[in-house]
Amino acid sequence: MWLQRLVRLKARPRGFHLITEELILQLPELQDFKVGLCHLLLQHTSASLSLNENADPSVRADLDAHLNKMVPENAPYFEHTYEGADDMPAHIKSSMLGAELTLPINRGELALGIWQGIYLGEHRNQGGHRQIIATISGE
Repeated sequence: MWLQRLVRLKARPRGFHLITEELILQLPELQDFKVGLCHLLLQHTSASLSLNENADPSVRADLDAHLNKMVPENAPYFEHTYEGADDMPAHIKSSMLGAELTLPINRGELALGIWQGIYLGEHRNQGGHRQIIATISGE
């Protein structure tokens, strides 16, 4: 069985945001799969998807702070600057972290670890609404 759905995420400020529940709410058919895979593709080049700590929000803050230090705005060697100081760093962060995840499905749920959640990394100051193509296969 296959299912593909466009999931629209609300706009968020710059930073890392847990979106696990928002995704699951928009994929009610997930409960129909006993076993399978859920592939998530974020259709943007200035944001990212990753899997990480779902309990302590300081992890999200520290991750954002570290990436902002690794990839600062206004680096003198950036050529792609006409969309704002946050744009090129956002593309680099997206490339570093990636824009897709493939997750196992077990008994109608994403088989995540107890402390794992899906992060949207919003790397622009005003990224706007984001969308994900969710493709689910299994039985």
